[in-house]
Amino acid sequence: MIGLSLLLLLLLFWLLPPTSPTSARRMQTRCVLPKHFSIQKYYYRPGDLIIGGNLPLGTYYGDAIKDFKRDPLRFSFGLIPTPNNYHQFLALVFAMTEINKDLVLLPNISLGFHMYDNNQWEWSISLISLFLLSTRDRMVPGYKCDRQDPLLSVVGGDNAKSSRLMASIFSLFKVPQLSVGFESTCVDRRLYPSFFRINPKESIQYVALVQLLLYFQWNWVGLLAAGSDSGAHFISTLRPMLKEKEICLAFIETVKGDSVHHMVQVLLYSKMWLKADIIVFFGETGTVAALQSGLYIYVNYETGSHRNVWILTSSWKLTVMYRIDIWEALKPLHGALHVRDHTADISEFSHFLLSLDPLNPQGDMFLPFWWEQVFGCRFRKPGKFHPEGMKNCTGKEKLQDLPTSLFERRMTGEGFNIYNAVHALAHALHAMYGSGGRPAMMRLGRRISNVQSWQILPYLRNVKFNNSAGDEISFSENRLRSVRYDLLNWVFLPNRSIVLVEVGQIDPWAPPGQDFTINSDEIIWPTKRRRVPEGEEICCYQCDPCPEGTISNQTDAARCDPCPEDQYPNKDKDHCIAKKIHFLSYQDPLGCTLVSLTVSLSLITLAVLAIFLKHRDTPIVKANNQDLTYLLLISLLFCFLCSFLFIGRPRKFTCLFRQTAFAILFALVVSSVLAKTVMVVLAFMATKPGNKTRKLLGKPLANSIVLACPLIQAIICATWLITSPPFPSMDFHSLTGETILECNEGSASMFYAVLSYLGFLALVSFTVAFLARKLPDSFNEAKFITFSMLVFCSVWISFLPTYLSTKGKSMVAVEIFSILASGAGLLACIFFPKCYIILFRPDLNQRKSIMGHKNL
Repeated sequence: MIGLSLLLLLLLFWLLPPTSPTSARRMQTRCVLPKHFSIQKYYYRPGDLIIGGNLPLGTYYGDAIKDFKRDPLRFSFGLIPTPNNYHQFLALVFAMTEINKDLVLLPNISLGFHMYDNNQWEWSISLISLFLLSTRDRMVPGYKCDRQDPLLSVVGGDNAKSSRLMASIFSLFKVPQLSVGFESTCVDRRLYPSFFRINPKESIQYVALVQLLLYFQWNWVGLLAAGSDSGAHFISTLRPMLKEKEICLAFIETVKGDSVHHMVQVLLYSKMWLKADIIVFFGETGTVAALQSGLYIYVNYETGSHRNVWILTSSWKLTVMYRIDIWEALKPLHGALHVRDHTADISEFSHFLLSLDPLNPQGDMFLPFWWEQVFGCRFRKPGKFHPEGMKNCTGKEKLQDLPTSLFERRMTGEGFNIYNAVHALAHALHAMYGSGGRPAMMRLGRRISNVQSWQILPYLRNVKFNNSAGDEISFSENRLRSVRYDLLNWVFLPNRSIVLVEVGQIDPWAPPGQDFTINSDEIIWPTKRRRVPEGEEICCYQCDPCPEGTISNQTDAARCDPCPEDQYPNKDKDHCIAKKIHFLSYQDPLGCTLVSLTVSLSLITLAVLAIFLKHRDTPIVKANNQDLTYLLLISLLFCFLCSFLFIGRPRKFTCLFRQTAFAILFALVVSSVLAKTVMVVLAFMATKPGNKTRKLLGKPLANSIVLACPLIQAIICATWLITSPPFPSMDFHSLTGETILECNEGSASMFYAVLSYLGFLALVSFTVAFLARKLPDSFNEAKFITFSMLVFCSVWISFLPTYLSTKGKSMVAVEIFSILASGAGLLACIFFPKCYIILFRPDLNQRKSIMGHKNL
């Protein structure tokens, strides 16, 4: 669309008939700056090379103030000049004057300039760009009918739109464009390689804003921004940064265009003041002018005072508003913090400003108009009448008497950027002519007119020098690298003056920790507090309880602090208390129950052993290997007693041996049962004629089984103890308010290897007993062994999921219960039937009875 518009403009001017120089000058004046505009001139100074300027001296916006008392929302079209924008023009003039006087930098070469005021109109920006590319007083871009005034570079682009518009024009001719606009992703430097930014990187400013909020612990913030691409970019970039730092947004308001009407609606009707104590403002020139006009209406419409702290971004520029008391209009900004482009003290520039003479502007067509705006007067012009009450300008007014907010007597941040950029151009040009075999003087001279603007691009990208303030200047990623931000405090004094006090600095190139400095003691804050209307509440945010494990001993704290591992929060979560030590003790009801059960089963096992020893000569005791019976009872007794290793405070000794003792003893129990079952099978097989298994009967085989199986388990346990032994440990996190004192198994794989081997033995014993359960032998006890091993396997299969799903003493209790239950199952299933016969049916405990009955 932009390219098509330019093509149509070029075609239009190409078809126009030739004109005389006088008529061409009139045509140029009409095309660039129409008659109904107040500013209709350009500022030109000849030189060997020309630097163009396409900058705004003011801005037109859609709503000018009429009579707010009669109708505060009635507006019309008007112009708002920006006095400090004139500093950009003057900084460019001063920089080139300084360069032309330098005997070392560019000797025998003079730099000239050709500057226009575009009033921030897009069509004006386009036409000015085309005029700069043409022969002076002509309109044929890219065609030079003479060799005078070759264009070296252009300074301009006050915002993202104008920067993009100018870049699309000057990139066609490879003319370096030094843009003073805001950062925008819309300008692709790969498409516009001649595009350079001279303002600080916006992302640095966003980081500084977040640092500022964190420094003062401001957590409830409102964003007020222009409803443009730059405003959207500002909000979309800053919002996630605030969210990451847990800074809450009270509101986000965008203002459409430069509408004062919409701004007043935001200020008056959206009750923005009641939503946040901190308001961050971002806007382009038109939005800034609308805010200043809106504030003026607001302070006359509302009588209440406010304590809101405004944070103004670098886009803020004070404008001149006709018939408005600036101090009165902007007093809600008292105590505001302003992040502004860094500037340095260049004393020569102050002398240059104070030497300005509107009666002798020396070709500066903007000076008289600017003079009228800042002093609120008019120069007498023949045939023109001044508005009633407007005083005459004498030209002798003193710039020193102007307030700093309206006219700064030192270089502004934007002007300082332009100053550095022009010097960068001069150094790049000097480097270009100083690189070669011939002396620079011989190569310059009259051949300077042959210079092409694109030739300076590689030198400009690599330029590096120190300016007059001692700052190192260079370009990095097509951006001026040296720039940084100052932090200013707006102070409204009782004498109706406004003072800007520097209270900090943002320097991304400083060492870590020094990139953001602030002197909070020098900041003047708003003193009056707002009054909350009766019946209304200002609810900035709700305080949520601290998360589990954290406390806060302060009201309205931004974050909660975790308790030490051995402590936990109290009910109110305002301090930490010591956790209770959690383990299965003898005094615990569960511990007492398990101790009682262990003692009972141990006594029952001793009683059974005593019964078998007393009746050791009876047939039922002698059957199925008497020694294995005694060994099984003794191992069961020790299995029950090993439960005491699991009860009580875990210590190094008990942790080291309780699992291994349990594993080896139960391996001995199961191997004894397996040996008994094998002996039953062999005894039956030996009754068949010619069977050779009779040789295997006897103690050697049974002893081998009883010794080999536990020995393998003992080897596994020894490996466990050597490689990764269990040890006492504390678990601070599993239970709330308690510290679990437990035995860490050291190696979980070794623990499960022990259980797996025990399960393997039980499965083998169960299988053999199950196959031999129906053998026709009166001495066959395989049926009881089968049932006992079924109980044993069922207990330990259910043990694993239960064990893994519990914590603390419940986990220990599950293992103890599994030991007792599995041992009791073996004791009951194998020995209780025999004890019944021995004690209550002695008539059956005889050889003839046993031989006559089967399946005992």
